[in-house]
Amino acid sequence: MFKLKNIILFIFVIVFSSVILAGDVEDGDAAVGRKDYPTAIIKYRNAAEKNNADAQIRLGMMYDEGAGVKQDYAEAVRWYKLAAAQGNAAAQFNLGHVYNNGQGVVQDYAEAVRWYKLAATQGYASAQSDLGYMYNKGQGVVQDYAEAVRWYKLAAAQGNAIAQDNLGVMYGNGQGIVQDYTRAHMWWNLAAVTGNATAVKNRDIIAKQMTPQQIAEAQKLARECQARNFKNCD
Repeated sequence: MFKLKNIILFIFVIVFSSVILAGDVEDGDAAVGRKDYPTAIIKYRNAAEKNNADAQIRLGMMYDEGAGVKQDYAEAVRWYKLAAAQGNAAAQFNLGHVYNNGQGVVQDYAEAVRWYKLAATQGYASAQSDLGYMYNKGQGVVQDYAEAVRWYKLAAAQGNAIAQDNLGVMYGNGQGIVQDYTRAHMWWNLAAVTGNATAVKNRDIIAKQMTPQQIAEAQKLARECQARNFKNCD
């Protein structure tokens, strides 16, 4: 789920990288940038009521976080659904999250999986990572380690540190894939670069069970993987 501190990142990185926005949505983004959330709410609502999916996801996020309005999960869900119905991957992911956690809706793991899948098949890395987790834990789906690994790999290849950390766990435990401490160390090393504390801890634990040669190989693989922008690392 996007937190308030991530709203600006979502707006200026995810959206502006592919679409040039205009009018109320752009004005709302500018208001968020200067932390004028009440104005952002007005601008987003104007566009959202005209069925603009970008405005609907943003307005849902504002209600989700209580930014410029009283926090209201149910209202957030309403706007997420309107955007998700138009194929907005971020809204689909957020719906997966609220159903997973029971925020504004009755907790429903199967429904969470359904929304995560819709976003994940569009290449949305966070949804792929969370979908991997659902398969890993058997929440809303039959537990399937191999399927968890498949989704973790897709997200990890996009640089998702949580998926990289979880992929390391799967390699370390031999769940859904052949146990491989070198690969586990590699993925934890890559996740650690982003400051993922769990990955750092996991990497240091498994390093005690590895030879210096294995650690050196894992570090080499991590450097090569990073140079390839996480592609074809397995």
